Amino acid sequence: MKFAAAVSALATVASAATINVGKSASPLDVKIKMVGNTGVKASITNTGSEDLKVFKTGSFFDNSPTEKVKVTQGKSNVAFSGVRLRVKKTGLKESSFQLIPAGKTVEKVFDVAELHDLSAGGAINMVSEGALQYAKAGSTEIVGTVPYASNLLSTTVDGLAASKIFKAFHARIKRQDVQSDCTGAQKTATEDAINACADLANEAASVAESDDEKLEEYFKNTDSSTRSAVVDVFNSIASECGSTTSGAPYYCSDVYDACEDGVIAYTLPSEGYMVNCPIFFDELTPASSTCHDQDQQSTVLHEVTHLTSVAGTDDYGGYGYEFVQSLSASQNLNHADTYALFAQSIYAGC
Repeated sequence: MKFAAAVSALATVASAATINVGKSASPLDVKIKMVGNTGVKASITNTGSEDLKVFKTGSFFDNSPTEKVKVTQGKSNVAFSGVRLRVKKTGLKESSFQLIPAGKTVEKVFDVAELHDLSAGGAINMVSEGALQYAKAGSTEIVGTVPYASNLLSTTVDGLAASKIFKAFHARIKRQDVQSDCTGAQKTATEDAINACADLANEAASVAESDDEKLEEYFKNTDSSTRSAVVDVFNSIASECGSTTSGAPYYCSDVYDACEDGVIAYTLPSEGYMVNCPIFFDELTPASSTCHDQDQQSTVLHEVTHLTSVAGTDDYGGYGYEFVQSLSASQNLNHADTYALFAQSIYAGC
C-alpha cells in the first residue's frame, strides 16, 4: 500500500448483490419515479405508528455521492461511481439524522446519471433497497435497523443528455485540489494501522480455517465454499496490507470531500484508493480490546475489502455487530463490516 499521487476520477463498484436485509415487515414504504431524463425522486413513507429518526450518512438521504439505487441495463449492472464509507457508530451529531414522522412522507431527489455512465442510452431498470439505521427521539445512539425495498423502476434515457451530466459531475470532482499526502503523526498512525491490518487478516484467516463456531456466528455457514471464500478474502487483505510502500494509495486528507458527519474513512474502489478522515485520527484508538469496537486497525481492514482487487464488498447501508446479524449468509460474504468485526473479535477475544 502506498501514499500516493493525484487522483483523477471517481470510483466504480462492481458489486450489485440483491439486498434482503431483515426478515420482518418494515414500516418504510419507498417509491421511486423519474423526474425528467435521469432525475429520480424517492418518496419514503413511514407507515408505522411511531416516528422514525433515521441515520442519513450512506443512505439516499446523503448528499454525498453514495449509492442510492442499483442500475441495470439488459442483463448487466451499470457500474456505480462513488464512495464506500465506514461510519462511526457512537457520538453522532443530530444533523446526521432525518426524522420521518409516523404516517408522513419525506422526499429526496437525485440524478442517477451523475454516478452511473448512461451514455449508451436506452432502457434501464432501477431499484433502491437496503436498510436504514435509526435512533430514538432525543438521542443519537443507533439502536436498530429497518429494511426497505422500492418498486422496480423501468425507463428509457437519452444517452447524450445523460453523458453530459456524468462528464460534468466528474469534471467538477477533477477540479478539486488534491491535498498533501500523509505526514507526521498521521503518516505514522496510518502505516501502523496498515501493518496491524495484515496481522489481523492473517490471524482471521487462520481462525476461519478451523473455528466452526466463529465462522457460523459471523458468516452463518461452515460449509467448505463459505470457509474457502472467507479465507481467500482474508488472505487477500493480508497481502494488500503487507506493505506501506506498494499497493493501493492511502490518503490522510479529504481528496474527495466525503468526510462528512460520522465518516471515519472511505474508499473509491475502481480508482483503488482509500482516505482516512479526521475521526480516524482524532477519535479512534490504534486497537481496541472491547468486543466489536471500532479502531484504526479494523477500519483499514474494512476499507481494504472495498477494493475491487481484494473483495469489492458493499456496506448495505449498515455497520456494527447487530447489523451483521441481520444479514443473510450471502450478504455477509459481501459485507465489509462482517470481515472487520470478525477480525476485531478475534483480537479482542470475544
